[in-house]
Amino acid sequence: MPLSTQSQGDDEQYVLVACSDNARNLSNILKAISFKDHAIFTATPNGLRVTVEDSKCLQANAFIQADIFQEFTIREDSVTFQINLTVLLDCLNIFGGSALPGISTVLRMCYKGYGYPLTLFLEEGGVVTVCKINTQEPEEPVDFEFCSTNVTNKVILQSEGLKEAFSELDLTSEVLQITMSPSQPYFRLSTFGNSGNAHYDYSKDSDMMELFQCTKTQTNRYKMSLLKPSTKALALSCKVSVRTDNRGFLSLQYLVRNDDGQICFVEYYCCPDEDVEEE
Repeated sequence: MPLSTQSQGDDEQYVLVACSDNARNLSNILKAISFKDHAIFTATPNGLRVTVEDSKCLQANAFIQADIFQEFTIREDSVTFQINLTVLLDCLNIFGGSALPGISTVLRMCYKGYGYPLTLFLEEGGVVTVCKINTQEPEEPVDFEFCSTNVTNKVILQSEGLKEAFSELDLTSEVLQITMSPSQPYFRLSTFGNSGNAHYDYSKDSDMMELFQCTKTQTNRYKMSLLKPSTKALALSCKVSVRTDNRGFLSLQYLVRNDDGQICFVEYYCCPDEDVEEE
């Protein structure tokens, strides 16, 4: 194949080279965080982290480990750039993003360094397309200071359970209220919309519940408009970890399997909308 026969000498001009025999493995995970045009790419020897933010209240990170790629070469400790995520996704799906068996788009992604474009070589059925996407100076991502030592409550659910609830949420509600407690209702999602108040409860013994670690009763509200983008990640995922810290900040971590059964993670951080008095 043309992409696999490029000489080693070609690679030496790049600070980052990442190759995949299925571009969908990258495009699908990026779709899970594509709610704003621009994304910050950070590459380390461990892989890629792609970050998207909204008004410093919401941050989404997609983690794509180096071993997801057939080749992953980085010549610096860390490589960071900002790119238009919408354009990148359009390029990755330039052949239509087909999911037909036996047909996949081979991807070779190369970056020469600061000021240079990100170059994509895409091949399907012997046809090679080259895309060059301008990169920008990256902005510093917000540090939500969400660390495991400050986590007060954590549950891990099979995604099916949350998908059902999210599909029925009253989207006329401006907020989603999340209650986590060591006693009943254990884990509750509440909305306050035009058709009245609605609650979705999960028992700690539910078949959907894989882990239940709640140390105190916490009730926090989050803007529905901020949480809506995370449903893209939920749709792709098989498990989701829901955590809150002592400030009421929310972490939603989604475990996503790609076409080849490999695991990637998508994490959303969201700040609380307002304090709610504990009942």
